[in-house]
Amino acid sequence: MPKVAVIGVGQSAFVRGYPGSIRELAFEAYAEAMADAGAQNSDIGATVICSSPEYDKQRSPAGVIAEYCGLNPQPTFYVETLCSSSSTGLKLAYSLVASGLHDSVMVLGFQKMSEISSAESQERMGRGADIQFESPFGTMMPAYYAMHAKAYLDHFGASEEDLARIRVKAATYGQINAKAVYRKGVELEQCLTADPVSKPLKVFDCCANADGSSCVIVASEERAKAMGIKKPVWILGIGAASMPINMSCRDKFHGLEVAEQAAKQAYAMAGLGPKDINVAEVHDCFTIAEMMAYENLGFAEPGQGPELIRAKETYKEGSIPVNVDGGLLSKGHPIGATGGSQVRTIVLQLRDQAGDMQVKDPQFGLVHNIGGVGLYGNVTIFGR
Repeated sequence: MPKVAVIGVGQSAFVRGYPGSIRELAFEAYAEAMADAGAQNSDIGATVICSSPEYDKQRSPAGVIAEYCGLNPQPTFYVETLCSSSSTGLKLAYSLVASGLHDSVMVLGFQKMSEISSAESQERMGRGADIQFESPFGTMMPAYYAMHAKAYLDHFGASEEDLARIRVKAATYGQINAKAVYRKGVELEQCLTADPVSKPLKVFDCCANADGSSCVIVASEERAKAMGIKKPVWILGIGAASMPINMSCRDKFHGLEVAEQAAKQAYAMAGLGPKDINVAEVHDCFTIAEMMAYENLGFAEPGQGPELIRAKETYKEGSIPVNVDGGLLSKGHPIGATGGSQVRTIVLQLRDQAGDMQVKDPQFGLVHNIGGVGLYGNVTIFGR
């Protein structure tokens, strides 16, 4: 398989109410990634635009964004897999480059969730479930993940305090991430006494909607050399899976099988295992999602995830640093931009450019990005 490199990354600040249009929002990440790669528009062979369309007032936003960024007449594609849209877009970009169809591709993810009200947003999130058999009954994301939390706590004997520790960690690093929505620390007791959202999940167990954009530029090895890229980060393994949308068709609730399947594929392709990973970004839309990810990715045995966070092994100085940019819990979760933001963090880590969030000398990094309630799963492994 030909080698494919990440040559440029960018991200807007994630905010609660972006004042401009989606094209202006997308341009912020585009401009940063182009400057990072030292690229011109003529260097980009194709674009992959990623978002969740139920939040977009603009139909076919890919066309509008490609035009605004000056990326015509190159082909543009539109990808949607709910919250994992831009990591799915990365898989498409990798395939386009590895196949030789293009020698460089840009993946641009965005979401302006503030264009609709919170109530409308929750209703649209509910439509990520089956609209015939589940969402008409009022199911929403906090309730779905609360089912997973209840199952996990009951099955393994973990506690709500273990989940709260994950949020304390997220807030620790959110404070030093200039791109994050929430930059305040929280105490364990604050998390445990916060108002319930959907038991056992409380306010601090849940991420928040945000507006934001992310951009990742990939290129062939030859193209990266021709552009003089000094610190390419290589895509070593990509795994992707899906599960039945109806929760009644799932075999278990104390983990996400979609993540397990995607991780197996990514590790096999990269020729690596969980112990080789030096830093990871996981999809922590809720604290329970990060807890399950520890185990689904093989960082801990089933039921041993709480031991990792209790011992602070997932902090920056630990054996497997996870979400040391604050994760979704502190950064916010602009759905179409989330996966690309995770990739950006890992790329900066592998280049030793992560500033105060930098992990010591990482060689391999991993991104775990989930769409819906374990409906889609993407795991991508990167190396220096």
